[in-house]
Amino acid sequence: MPQKTPTTPPFDAARALRLAHDTFDIEASAVLGLKARTGDSFARAVEQMLHCTGRVVVMGMGKSGHVGRKIAATLASTGTPAMFVHPAEASHGDLGMVTAHDVVLAISNSGESDELTAILPVLKRLGMPLVAITGGGQSTLARNAALVLDSGVDKEACPLNLAPTASTTAQLALGDALAVALLDARGFRAEDFARSHPGGALGRKLLTQISDVMRSGEALPQVAPYANLGTLMREMSRKGLGASAVVAPDGALLGIFTDGDLRRLVEAGTDLRQATAGEIMFTRPRTLRPDVLAVDAAVLMETHRITCVLVVDDAHRLVGAVHIGDLMRAKVI
Repeated sequence: MPQKTPTTPPFDAARALRLAHDTFDIEASAVLGLKARTGDSFARAVEQMLHCTGRVVVMGMGKSGHVGRKIAATLASTGTPAMFVHPAEASHGDLGMVTAHDVVLAISNSGESDELTAILPVLKRLGMPLVAITGGGQSTLARNAALVLDSGVDKEACPLNLAPTASTTAQLALGDALAVALLDARGFRAEDFARSHPGGALGRKLLTQISDVMRSGEALPQVAPYANLGTLMREMSRKGLGASAVVAPDGALLGIFTDGDLRRLVEAGTDLRQATAGEIMFTRPRTLRPDVLAVDAAVLMETHRITCVLVVDDAHRLVGAVHIGDLMRAKVI
């Protein structure tokens, strides 16, 4: 006889919400419970990893393996060289990537994962320190580890108490704690984080300098102080910056003239027919150096409610200009 297709019971929204709240409570309790059990072994594990001349090699099977990959990625992005090695693949050649200069961080809730325990003798022969994150304090993994970080939980958030939920959250929290302690011990800074995340928003903000985004050369609007209003306006229109620098023959910045300056002069009834750029320019423009972070230009523009900043060298010679649109295109803001 053909098998019956199992039917899905009617959806109970109230029950789903209650289980979500229970999950939060159980997993929060599991993480907070780590505090009382995190002591000298944790500090010694941090010290081992800090002074490691190789890499932190993270291992784990199943859900613990997924957590391990995240921990390895977090360590690597915060200044601690790390990689993930799958225990099953380690038995078939990948163990060759592990050296005596490394520290192994092995993760297993039970501490009895077959693929992991199978390679413990080899790891011991290689002589590298073995740190275990496990809920099995008397397990094979714990007995073979130099240091044990207790990730045990009273129960899983799964209603069947089967699917790894609270236990993997505890493992992840311990991994994050290791990464945070290590980055602090290394004196790791935001700039260091940005260097390992050049494609991210933080990387762009902390690494992009004004010289990377500024307009220069032929794209830079500039006129001599004796230029008349017609020449000045044509330069502004041609370069599309809404402003033009006024420079001396040696390139020294003298001032700036903007669309806003023109509007204010017209509203005041000023006769501009014979005016020169040197006579109507603003003589105290906001300037920055080319090696300043581009995000600082954004702050300056926002503070003074302007849309353009001129860039000068140490001799106050004009070398570039940055418009707020340039910063937006570079995704600095």
